[in-house]
Amino acid sequence: MNKLADYDGPILEIDKLSISFFTRLREIPAVMDFSVAVQPGEAVGLVGESGCGKSTVALGVMQDLGKNGRIVGGSIKFKGRDLAEMTAEELRDVRGNEIAMIYQEPMASLNPAMKIGKQLMEVPMIHEGVSKAEAYRRALEVVTDVRLPDPERMLNSFPHQLSGGQQQRIVIAMALMSKPSLLILDEPTTALDVTVEAAVVELVKDLGKKYGTSMLFISHNLGLVLETCDRLCVMYSGEAVERGSIHDVFDEMRHPYTQALFRSIPLPGADKNARPLVAIPGNFPLPHERPPGCNFGPRCDYFEPGRCDSGDIQMAAIPGNDRHHTRCLRHDEIDWAAPLSVGGQKARADVGDVVLKIDDLRKYYEVSANALFDNGARKVVKANETLSFEARESETLAIVGESGCGKSTFAKVLMGLETATSGQIQLDGQNIESTPIEARDAKTISDVQMVFQNPFDTLNPSMTVGRQIQRALEIFGIGSSEADRKQRMLELLDLVKLPRAFADRMPRQLSGGQKQRVGIARAFAGDARIVVADEPVSALDVSVQAAVTDLLMEIQREQKTTLLFISHDLSIVRYLSDRVMVMYLGHVVELGTTDQVFAPPYHPYTEALLSAVPIADTKVEKRNIVLEGDIPSAMNPPPGCPFQTRCRWKSKVGDGLCERDVPPMRQLADGHQVKCHLSAADLDEMEPVIKIAAE
Repeated sequence: MNKLADYDGPILEIDKLSISFFTRLREIPAVMDFSVAVQPGEAVGLVGESGCGKSTVALGVMQDLGKNGRIVGGSIKFKGRDLAEMTAEELRDVRGNEIAMIYQEPMASLNPAMKIGKQLMEVPMIHEGVSKAEAYRRALEVVTDVRLPDPERMLNSFPHQLSGGQQQRIVIAMALMSKPSLLILDEPTTALDVTVEAAVVELVKDLGKKYGTSMLFISHNLGLVLETCDRLCVMYSGEAVERGSIHDVFDEMRHPYTQALFRSIPLPGADKNARPLVAIPGNFPLPHERPPGCNFGPRCDYFEPGRCDSGDIQMAAIPGNDRHHTRCLRHDEIDWAAPLSVGGQKARADVGDVVLKIDDLRKYYEVSANALFDNGARKVVKANETLSFEARESETLAIVGESGCGKSTFAKVLMGLETATSGQIQLDGQNIESTPIEARDAKTISDVQMVFQNPFDTLNPSMTVGRQIQRALEIFGIGSSEADRKQRMLELLDLVKLPRAFADRMPRQLSGGQKQRVGIARAFAGDARIVVADEPVSALDVSVQAAVTDLLMEIQREQKTTLLFISHDLSIVRYLSDRVMVMYLGHVVELGTTDQVFAPPYHPYTEALLSAVPIADTKVEKRNIVLEGDIPSAMNPPPGCPFQTRCRWKSKVGDGLCERDVPPMRQLADGHQVKCHLSAADLDEMEPVIKIAAE
């Protein structure tokens, strides 16, 4: 059944839409004068920072704004019909049958007490009245389409028996069950590993072509939008500020905010010393504190007083381009091709002596396989296997790999939250692998500190910012009096570039980026020798990421700290790390300088990781290597090489060697190590995954 056959206009047409939320105190405008059109078979990306109104637009399309939300201007038309004029019954029919939405968190969309098959079969049975047998046939078809292994077993499983990537595919399958005309995807890959994200994105593109579905793709990841969408709309503070085809907006941007966004993300060629990222100055305005005139005015390099702040600014067409519009009065006066004035080039920090030495470290957990049905048989989970490396003063060592590869387990052992099963961890020559945190002295605790992934969970909500930093100083035994510690706390706020007045604020009064700065101030309070940064910017907007990343680099230069940067975002890793360690299923599979790891020869897993990274640059050509299958369970790892079940090079080795023996760690070039059975000739044959096309 093709629902598009009888309609040839835009599938979705949003025209001058304004949405407000009403509180007891005031009306809060969330979206103003927003227009976008999605043509049949077209994918449109909606990008912008948190709070800019992207998800509000999606909820407006679904007519699901809750009690407080209301459309106060403009219209949303679906296939030419105004959604606001439909009855509740018509809306219900359109929502399940013609418009489907995929949310950020897959488990929020699945019923944990119902088998997958039943949840999928409900859709056509309720909306189209088809028989149980036909619904099962369709469910089997879509589960096969979303490339899940053993579709019949999947239909017979409960949601908790699936991995995050598999759950997200089931949610996509559910959305496709009724072959909708419009699919809205709200950050569908944020919670997924980069390799799983690549597979899901590939899948969404293929299914869009197969079913002829139009898509509205909401994301803050410009690289992902480049790979999936035909057109792009950039939002800032409730307004569309630029829209056009992907190539027009990426290569001929005509709004200062779009330009500022691109300057704050690490593209290939960015260098933390020679070409540092440029963070957007100032803060995002709150909805009831928007400035007069241009919303972006207070943060804009091209702001002209008396003109940019004198009245509402309308979208203007860019001549010569394909439906390219910008909300900037000065778009034809600005020299968009002018090179960025490179401010503040930084001297490269001299790497000092070895601070941390890890030798043959192993961390095993003993778990009960199934206490009810297995007579309590015990199984061993090998979370870390034979880790050996060194980290030096002033060096940034990145640790990368998918969820479950052992990155965070290693961090816990280093912090003393767990103790090692065997092997050694030496901090400045002193062994600490068997000393739990409660038995460590204050000096060791202050020497090894951590910046966590989620700034919202790491601060005490009932304590002021200043008090939380002073508590850390008390624990580390720093300062001889309360006055000393207060002075040191104010200096730490200066260090992380927060106003001293923030000492009296509560965490709820801070934005995500500001909270993360407080976390960094606390980690550096005791002059830490080593700071473990566990995905410290993944929860932050791209513009805030640049500021926090640069802050970490600056403090590292001043304090000569060793930074262990745990991340799955290889763009940031390439930008800020000196050396990279790639982990897979508890093993280190590759270790070398950043340049060595990002250029061939690679470990086959590193090659796939690099291919999976979305890069927001139209000049970059990337080889597409999608990993088949999921990461094996650490409770039941494959024999031989841990990566052999997903490796595309395995046939080159032959003789069953990969399935039989764990490969030895081989030295390729100076300091470059790879754990792989491939011959030197095969490794030399490898081609670069990422190429920057000639201008």
